[in-house]
Formats: sequence, structure tokens, C-alpha cells
Amino acid sequence: MRKLENLGWEQFDQTNAELVARVITVQKNSYRISDGTLDYIGHLSGKFINEVENPLDFPAVGDWVEVQKLVDEQKAVIKRILPRKSKFVRQVAGLRTDAQIIAANIDTVFIVNSINQDLNVRRIERYILLAYESGAKPIIVLTKKDTCSLDELELALSEVENVAIGVPIITVSNITGEGIEEMWEHLLPKKTAALLGSSGVGKSTLVNTLLSKEVQLTNDIREEDSKGRHTTTHREMFMLPNGALLIDTPGMRELQLWDVDSSLDATFEDVEVLEKECRFNDCQHDTEPGCRVQEAIEQGELSLGRYRSYLKLKREIAFEKRKQDKKLHIEEKNKWKKVKKSRQEKYKLK
Repeated sequence: MRKLENLGWEQFDQTNAELVARVITVQKNSYRISDGTLDYIGHLSGKFINEVENPLDFPAVGDWVEVQKLVDEQKAVIKRILPRKSKFVRQVAGLRTDAQIIAANIDTVFIVNSINQDLNVRRIERYILLAYESGAKPIIVLTKKDTCSLDELELALSEVENVAIGVPIITVSNITGEGIEEMWEHLLPKKTAALLGSSGVGKSTLVNTLLSKEVQLTNDIREEDSKGRHTTTHREMFMLPNGALLIDTPGMRELQLWDVDSSLDATFEDVEVLEKECRFNDCQHDTEPGCRVQEAIEQGELSLGRYRSYLKLKREIAFEKRKQDKKLHIEEKNKWKKVKKSRQEKYKLK
């Protein structure tokens, strides 16, 4: 039991602890899992595969699973996923409406971005939105502090602070070690954190720095646009020297939203407050008299870019809801078609 506790286990399920393991790595249909003493190669049971209907129901890094262990071969059969206390979910890139779990049962999300040409506050807004929805605490980490001047650093911090209302911001350098000590303050024993961000922002280098050894491959960024190359190809959990657990993830340049309506007000609290101060309850924030939002934009309290981002995300969330509703409608329709066909064949046999 104590070994499981080192992996962050909390007795939130009635499952016998001897049958519990945590997912450490996911690579396609193969899972590396640990019970705190031994690692196993895990495979899904036939019943699990037959009963699963949603991509969200497959194991993700950080999941706790009930298993049947084959100790002699160091293999295990995954029978079910235990209840998740948090999950970071995004929509699969492209036109599909499937969701993808990046990590589960995480306490802290480190949103990593580099202080160079690739610094993108609109992307940071999206990460914050998904982090709040996941149930984990968001923290922004700005890397490559050593590559910019003091003026560039102050400008970057100002831009990020304007969109990260109430979110801690840490500036770090893997070269000089600045900011690493501050990161340790948020990496607590038996708690799980995840590094999320685009390729080339320094996530894998941070893992190596925190572990004090090279466990992750790293690549230089492209000089012409400061964009990174993919080095991490799968999600993996590491145990840090102080007993904290850290998940490294592949870079995500495209971050489509998934069911985040309830977290929009937390991410854009400044805009929501302004909307409530308008003279009219049904204010469209356009040409109406007494519009507090337009007043804030004119006076420089609220940037036009942030407000436009807020409107864009609201439209995107509404669009994704319609797509998901349509998908559910089609799935329900197909389900009843199968039931009808099955009944017809049953009575035909009689």
C-alpha cells in the first residue's frame, strides 16, 4: 500500500489495493503501468475493448487501473479504469469530434511557453481554459529567460499577465537555473503535475533539469521562426527526487477546445465582470449607450485583442457543442436502427 501512496494513490475507490496500478506510459495500444514496486506491460482485456464506446474511456497517463497481474512475465491485463479526479481533455485535431485525454489525475498543469518569437498569448488563453476545466491548478512557465533582454522579458511578462488573471507565472532558464527553485515549490511529494505546451518550448529540457539527468531527448528550435521540432513522441510520467510525479507530453501546436463552457468565466473573469457592469442586461457590447465593455476598451483597461479572443472562443465553444450534439444524435439514431433490425430478425426467425 505504501508503494502505491508514493505514486499518489488515495483511497477513493473500494478496489483492493493489491489489484491497483498507475499508468506511467502510453504508446498506441500498449501501456506501461506500475504498482509502486514493479513495472508491467499492460494490455486491455477483451471485455474492456468490447464494452468501451468513447475515446475518453481508454486509459491515459496518470490513470489508476484495476489489473490482473502476470508476475512471472511482468505483464498485466487492464480490466477497468478507476474514477478520475481530474483530466486534461482536448478535441482531436481536424474535423473529427472525438476527444483525447492528455493526462489524468493531475493536481497541477504547467503551461510552458518560451520567451521568443513563438510566445503566443492567445494559445496561453486556450491552455488556461482547458486547465481550469480539467480540475487542476494552472501555472505558467516562461522558458529561455537567458535568451532575452530585460526589456524583452518585461514586455513578455506584461503580455502574459494581461491574459493570465490570477495565474502564477514563473520565468526560468535551464542554462542558468533561474526559476527552477520556484518550480519546486509547486512540485509536491505524491502530487502529480503535467508539462503542456508546443514543441521546442523546453518541456523535455525541464524534465532533464528537474531529474538532474538526461532522460528525454531534446532538439534545437528553428532559428528563422523560433518554432520547435518534436522530440517527445509519447506521454510519460517520471518520479522526481523529492517524490513528486511529473508528466511530460508531446508538443501541441493546435489546441482545439472540448466542453469548456463552464470554465470560460474563470479564464476571462475580467471580461465577465465588465459585461455585468453594462447599463442594459441585454447589451450586445457594440453601439449601446452605457456599455462598460466598450468603455474599458477605449480607456485601455481591456485590450481589443483579448476581447476579440473572448468572443472567438465563445463562438468556437458554441460550434463544438453543436457538432457534439449532432454526433450524439447520429449515434443514438444508429443505436435504435440496430435495435430495430435485431428485433425484426428475431421475429422473422419465429
